[in-house]
Amino acid sequence: MTIQVVTDEQLGKLSRRMHDLFERVRTGGVEFQQTLDGLQLLAEKKSETVSPDNPHGREIAMWQNFYKKVFGETVDFSNVRIPEKLEGGWWLIILAKGMTPERLFLKCQKKFIIWKWTDQNLDEIITSDRTAKDGHYAIWVRANVEADLEFKNLSANELKEINHQGITLEERLVLELFYFWRIKKHLDIQNWTLCSGSRYSDGSVPVAEWNEGKMGVFWFYPFDRDVGLRSRRVVS
Repeated sequence: MTIQVVTDEQLGKLSRRMHDLFERVRTGGVEFQQTLDGLQLLAEKKSETVSPDNPHGREIAMWQNFYKKVFGETVDFSNVRIPEKLEGGWWLIILAKGMTPERLFLKCQKKFIIWKWTDQNLDEIITSDRTAKDGHYAIWVRANVEADLEFKNLSANELKEINHQGITLEERLVLELFYFWRIKKHLDIQNWTLCSGSRYSDGSVPVAEWNEGKMGVFWFYPFDRDVGLRSRRVVS
C-alpha cells in the first residue's frame, strides 16, 4: 500500500482556496452560486448523453431526466417504441405509465398558475384516444409554440371526418410541463390547442391555452370552429 503525504505547502494552498471560496459566499455568494448552477446544468446535460447508435437517445434521456426532476420518478424508456418521424421539425412526447389528466393538471398547478372550468376530477370525466394507464408510450407533435396553423378553423367533428389524429389533453399538459421545465416559457400564447384526441363526458372537447399569466383548461363543442382554435397533429 502506498501512502501519500500531504505537504505543508499543499495544505497552505488548499487553505487559501477554501478561504477565498468562503469569502465570496460571505460577501454575496454570486460566483459560488453561479458555479453551483453551472455544475448542476453540466450534470443534467451529462445525464442526457447517450450512445450515438440510438437516433432518439438524447430525446429519450431528456424525458427520463424530466420525470426524475419534475415527478421524482426513475423511469426507463429504453424499450418504448418510438414512431417513425415525418419530415420537418417535431417534438417527441413520452407519457410515463400512470400519467393521467388530473395528475398532470395538479403538477402544473405546483409549477405555475393554471385553472380548469370544472371542480370535478379530470380523470373521472375525460376519455382519450391514447392513455398511459397500462404503460409508457411515445408520440411526435410538430415543434410549434402555437398549435398547428393548417388545422385552424376546423372543428373536432370536421377533423374526425378526415381521420385526423390529434393531441390528447394528457399529452398537451405534459408538453406544457416539459416545455416550461426546459426553457421556462409557455405554449399557445396567441391561440388555443384543441385537444381533439380527448372528450369530456358530455361530448365536448378539451382546450388549452396560456393567457394573462396563467394556463387555462376549458372546452368547446365538437362542432365549434374558430381561426384561433387549432389541433396539434400527432404521429403515433
